Amino acid sequence: MNFEPTEAQQQIRAQARALAGRFDDAYWRRCDSQHEFPWEFYQAFAAAGWLGIAIPEAYGGAGLGIDEASILLEEVSASGAAMNGATALHLTIFGLNPVVKHGTEDLKQRILPAAARGELHVAFGVTEPTAGSDTPSITTFARRDGDQFIVSGQKVWTSKAKESSKVLLLARTAKPEESTRRTDGMTLFLANLDPAHVTIREIDKLGRHAVDSNEVFYDELPVDARDVVGEVGRGFYHLLDGLNPERILVASEALGIGRVALARATQYARDRVVFGRPIGQNQAIQFPLADSYAKLKTVELLIRKAAWLYDTGQPCGAEANMAKYLASEWGFEAADRALQVHGGFGYAKEFDVERYWREVRVMKIAPVTNEMVLNFIGQHELGLPRSY
Repeated sequence: MNFEPTEAQQQIRAQARALAGRFDDAYWRRCDSQHEFPWEFYQAFAAAGWLGIAIPEAYGGAGLGIDEASILLEEVSASGAAMNGATALHLTIFGLNPVVKHGTEDLKQRILPAAARGELHVAFGVTEPTAGSDTPSITTFARRDGDQFIVSGQKVWTSKAKESSKVLLLARTAKPEESTRRTDGMTLFLANLDPAHVTIREIDKLGRHAVDSNEVFYDELPVDARDVVGEVGRGFYHLLDGLNPERILVASEALGIGRVALARATQYARDRVVFGRPIGQNQAIQFPLADSYAKLKTVELLIRKAAWLYDTGQPCGAEANMAKYLASEWGFEAADRALQVHGGFGYAKEFDVERYWREVRVMKIAPVTNEMVLNFIGQHELGLPRSY
């Protein structure tokens, strides 16, 4: 068992840290407060080739794994960019993974090189208002019409839809009662977000204001049959090659936010003097920060294992879900403690810890709620009866 990162991984960490460090807190504070997509940041990472980190070299990418991608996004988050920075990039990385794994050669050639260059933005359309985590209950439907499919339905929490020209879209092509299993009969499409058939409405939300989240309505949207990802009716299974990497990457981002929040809290605890002594000398301050440090170091090991399992083609559902669960819990705890250590200044935007707190909180909800992760562990790891 070797815990030493490779030379390439060390270089990725150093280079990502240096590039992300060019965008300071003031930049992210402005993007967040003005609801502006971080175009300068996005274009800098695109120009450096980072968007194609997990896309094969044959299609213009770096041909690296989710392990390397997780290191990249951890450093992006830890720079203070938090979710505003990470989400601007990660949809291209995990969202297109099903295309890498299951797309036709024609689809890969048409999509992946442009995405790797940062010229093509792709959103991720799975969640629906009445289905939520119960993906087999989606009602968005695609009916076959010659050489194309016609899609109608509604999705919610589609991030970056306003900047994207395409969406990785999951729709039913067979009704549940026509399928052997509930997870059958769904098909994955790489569809155009054609404004003639698609309406996008932004959702006003708690945090991560620089990257939009949206309701998206599909009204008789035509999708060429060439844009089916994988097999018709097998979309749910193909989607897993996006979902497990998503959980690993989100875990890395939560770790990164926990790291930057802890660093700010620690520095403040050194500098802030009350009653003639730095507040970090007090155990009521020092112990929670030390506890968060230990927890963040622990979850980093689980993230590394989950990514290694995925990259080596082994089952990783449990590890990916557990990494997301623990990183979101402990990343938020670190941010909450950082806010508390700052006292009243933690509530002030100029100190940034309130932004970290707002942005990491969503990771306990998305891309899957932590309660659903515990359901998964209870049923599949502990062998307990299904609880939902």
